[in-house]
Amino acid sequence: MKRLFVLSVLVLSFLLGNPALSADDPKWIEAYKKGDYLTAVKELTTVAERGSAHAQYNLGVMHLEGLGTAQNFDKALLWTRLSAEQGYADAQHNLGVMYREGKGVARDNKAAFQWYKLSAEQGYVLAQSSLGNLYLNGQGVAQDLEQALKWTKLAADKGDLIAQSNLGGMYQLGQGVTQSDKTALKWYQRAARKGLAEAQFNLGNLHFKGQGVSQNYKTAIKWYTMAARQGHVIAQKNLSSVHYSGLGIPQDFDTAVKWAKLAAEQGDASAQYNLGLIYGEAEGGSQDLLRAYMWWSFAADQGENNAVKNLDYTKSLLSASELKEAKKLAEECLTKNYKGC
Repeated sequence: MKRLFVLSVLVLSFLLGNPALSADDPKWIEAYKKGDYLTAVKELTTVAERGSAHAQYNLGVMHLEGLGTAQNFDKALLWTRLSAEQGYADAQHNLGVMYREGKGVARDNKAAFQWYKLSAEQGYVLAQSSLGNLYLNGQGVAQDLEQALKWTKLAADKGDLIAQSNLGGMYQLGQGVTQSDKTALKWYQRAARKGLAEAQFNLGNLHFKGQGVSQNYKTAIKWYTMAARQGHVIAQKNLSSVHYSGLGIPQDFDTAVKWAKLAAEQGDASAQYNLGLIYGEAEGGSQDLLRAYMWWSFAADQGENNAVKNLDYTKSLLSASELKEAKKLAEECLTKNYKGC
């Protein structure tokens, strides 16, 4: 169940990030607010070509997101870099993101680190959070837990949810700080209450295990559910497990299937294996060996060894016609990208 960190901050800064506008800026802002992105791009281009860092930054975002123009990572990179080289913190952060994700440029964690650092040193909170994460994981720079703590704490204190969750993870593991589940709980709560799925999941884990707080399965399930509803795959798997086993709540086969399916539909091999188990081991009329075979075949294709073993055993239980039907179900499910199977 352990998963503590949001591995990287890959969230682009929003448009309209700075109040310092030139006399020409209101034209594109008015168009943007009206949803007339085509006009906004036209006006932005005129101002950006005159050297406005603010306009260059926003034009880069428009190209990156495909607003008012076809999505074009090369142009996004061009305008973002021009703005960043003028010292515009928002653009420096976004340029770091582009290097981190490989959008319009080859992936380069060292370059991402350099641009994050320039932005972070100007006080830009997203960059501070991102920089702390690189120091924490030793990506693009040698791992430095002291620096990771410094930048993550700065961002967390300013309300950055990912930084708050990551700071919770550092306290839970004792990375750069004295280990403290209670302090981890505090930081997870801050981010979880504002809706960050990773923090909700980690908070659920603490309640489930009784770390830093009295063990409480119902509270754990509450936080798992919040994370799962946002598509957090491990939270979905955990919910399926507790509903299937009846741990802390009444056993519920249908709800176990529901959450396992949502995780399996995301292509998670262990979820697909677990869903096969639920179908294969169910008692009475709920058992469905055809669907068990189908989900195990997907998991096996991804290298899940137990699924391979279960497939071989299930073949011995199915007739030739049933095996043919199971394979047909799998083919149809693949065409739907695992959805609605």
